[in-house]
Amino acid sequence: MTRRLAQVAKKVGVSEATVSRVLNGKPGVSEATRQSVLSALDVLGYERPTQLRGERARLVGLVLPELQNPIFPAFAEVIGGALAQQGLTPVLCTQTKGGVSEADYVELLLQQQVSGVVFAGGLFAQADAPHDHYRLLAERNIPVVLINAAIADLDFPCIACDDAVAVEQSWRHLTSLGHERIGLVLGPGDHIPSRRKLAAAQETAQAMGAALPAEFVERTMFSLEGGQAAASRLLERGVTGIICASDPLALGAVRAARRRGLHVPRDVSVVGYDDSAFMTCTEPPLTTVRQPIEAMGRAAVDLLCAQIQGTEVPHGELLFEPELVVRGSTAQASAK
Repeated sequence: MTRRLAQVAKKVGVSEATVSRVLNGKPGVSEATRQSVLSALDVLGYERPTQLRGERARLVGLVLPELQNPIFPAFAEVIGGALAQQGLTPVLCTQTKGGVSEADYVELLLQQQVSGVVFAGGLFAQADAPHDHYRLLAERNIPVVLINAAIADLDFPCIACDDAVAVEQSWRHLTSLGHERIGLVLGPGDHIPSRRKLAAAQETAQAMGAALPAEFVERTMFSLEGGQAAASRLLERGVTGIICASDPLALGAVRAARRRGLHVPRDVSVVGYDDSAFMTCTEPPLTTVRQPIEAMGRAAVDLLCAQIQGTEVPHGELLFEPELVVRGSTAQASAK
């Protein structure tokens, strides 16, 4: 018992007397300290005292930025199933514009004594967004896994698809079809995956003896409407191939081409990113880069469960290889 008190006290940075008060349900301890002590017990693999065992629920928060993009329900399905196999129950938290924020959800999840949280896309990927709620989770020693590239100073395990490889595959595909004026439709300027995609496109173009002019790069919000507006501007500048940072953006680009009386792929080739549901059913079927959702989702759950069980996991980024899926939205560049 003395050894346990010492280890927990060292982990949390409090006195052994404070740990003892928490374990015995005594007053005089702040709620934040109390939660940190309980979390340290879990992380170190110690069984909680009988009166405290029910306090950490077998719940895991699954925080998603939206459900309109089919990639996020796909991740939810894989992660939810994998959590259930581990005896854990996912609590789905989806942001809506003007609704509950990520920080609000984190506060609610902490009140529910969740065992961990998985973020699949979110503010952690935006450099200029607020990140205090992530640091709060770290302070409480709550196991966390991020899916998608994160900003540099968040020290959580991260699962991501290799954005650089994805763009290189897309760029080389379009150039192999004879396209020389290739544009990019990316997310906001502080979005880390979009920054990686831009850097990869610049490097790939340079390696092939070409260039990527600044006017061939458009940034927008992740939506079909955003993709349509951004692609319209690129088409005005004469691009014949468009690489998009998501499938909804690519569908917006297809719509933009049609609104201008252009045919996809005869006049304009479009490449998406994700290979989310129903991309084989669009007209034309969308050429896109497939994220290995099943493997990524299961890896995220494995990392989370390891943390819950008190196992040390690498707090770096685990990159998964994307796959270009060629369908009907890309074709040989027309001679002009």
